[in-house]
Amino acid sequence: MAKLVLIRHGQSEWNLSNQFTGWVDVDLSDEGVKQAKNAGKLIKEAGLEFDQAYTSVLTRAIKTLHYALEESDQLWIPETKTWRLNERHYGALQGQNKAKAAEKWGDEQVHIWRRSYDVLPPLLDASDEGSAANDRRYANLDPRIIPGGENLEVTLERVIPFWEDEIAPKLLDNKNVIIAAHGNSLRALSKYIENISDEDIMNLEMATGEPVVYDFNDKLEVQSKTKLN
Repeated sequence: MAKLVLIRHGQSEWNLSNQFTGWVDVDLSDEGVKQAKNAGKLIKEAGLEFDQAYTSVLTRAIKTLHYALEESDQLWIPETKTWRLNERHYGALQGQNKAKAAEKWGDEQVHIWRRSYDVLPPLLDASDEGSAANDRRYANLDPRIIPGGENLEVTLERVIPFWEDEIAPKLLDNKNVIIAAHGNSLRALSKYIENISDEDIMNLEMATGEPVVYDFNDKLEVQSKTKLN
């Protein structure tokens, strides 16, 4: 049976300061580095070996992958980076403190923006200096693809083509895969993999630095799901 391991990146500097991050490229905190290395140790202890690694184009996920692979003696395996595994884009909320946002718009509204499946946050205009349209790592994308804000539904829509084109074929070929990404891109993947309802996905949490192991059969049906901690 093929195995898939998902790891949400370790604590970032903006996780620590309670800010909406999204596509803003922030680094891991010291604690986040520890969490990423510990994920690698757990992977090694579990005897998990991989054939292919995937991550986003954001530093906190890339470093988490590298620390985890280094600690498990697998830094050499093939690795692919893609914007499709980026965190959900939080629009104009990016950079704002979550507690202050709750004071401004109310706890309920901010909770809806954070956790609902199909409600968009306030959008970031493409002309804003913080827009991803100004970032070289997205220069090869059609400008119409670059989001001004996303909900989980939109995040799922951009993650699934990568699953279908890249990840699923590897698993069907009985290759073991590791993905280090972000809370919401991994929630989107989990929703698809496990067929979680739009309502129930609101309650799914991805802990930072905690490897989640899926075992599949030859039809890519989940046989087991295990968290390493």
